[in-house]
Amino acid sequence: MSNELNGKVAAVTGAASGIGLACARAMLDVGATVALVDRAEDKLESLCAELGPNAFPVVVDLLDPASVSGMLSAILQRAGQLDIFHANAGAYIGGDVLEGDPDAWDRMLNLNVNAAFRTIHAVLPHMVERRTGDVIVTSSVAGVVPVVWEPIYTASKFAVQAFVHTVRRQVSKHGVRIGAVLPGPVVTALLDDWPKAKMEEALANGSLMQPKEVADAVLFMLTRPRNVVVRDLVLLPNSVDL
Repeated sequence: MSNELNGKVAAVTGAASGIGLACARAMLDVGATVALVDRAEDKLESLCAELGPNAFPVVVDLLDPASVSGMLSAILQRAGQLDIFHANAGAYIGGDVLEGDPDAWDRMLNLNVNAAFRTIHAVLPHMVERRTGDVIVTSSVAGVVPVVWEPIYTASKFAVQAFVHTVRRQVSKHGVRIGAVLPGPVVTALLDDWPKAKMEEALANGSLMQPKEVADAVLFMLTRPRNVVVRDLVLLPNSVDL
């Protein structure tokens, strides 16, 4: 086990499963103290008991602005500082716009866009004051390649990309780095609404990645020298033709 993040405190949203949990595990493995941020209180408590004393739960409803506003203070009360913030939580909706549900779109957009922006806004003053910090955002290859079967999801990730690129240039002078990891399809709960036949075909032909592969990419981003920022890291299964 290496200690590349020894002494660092990280927080990961959507940490109760999938990419968020894999990233939390990876950061713990290299020495970080990690706040697992999610609304699933029981699941978080169980996971932190399993992950050990350097993992602690922070229960936040990311769709509730009041809950988000208390997130940083809860982290600081427990760990005293925040060096890494991974805005990972998100939702997925695909399908034909003509058959879509705008109310469902609103819920997804609130999580993928508004919650990401609010949580990053909440932690940036602390990092700027300390003149150091890393913000990682889980985006998607759909943020740079319009994916025809998921137009609303694609739109949400294009918004995330625009935010990352502009805010990065605003806060770089304060010693804060912001970058996005942009994976292709990953085996997580976000794909639960994929048609069964499509999922079976993707698993059979190797066009799905595992969450750990994304976590390894995130660790690479976090462990670059401070004068280097990985602005965008696109991660695809080798069999995907994009």
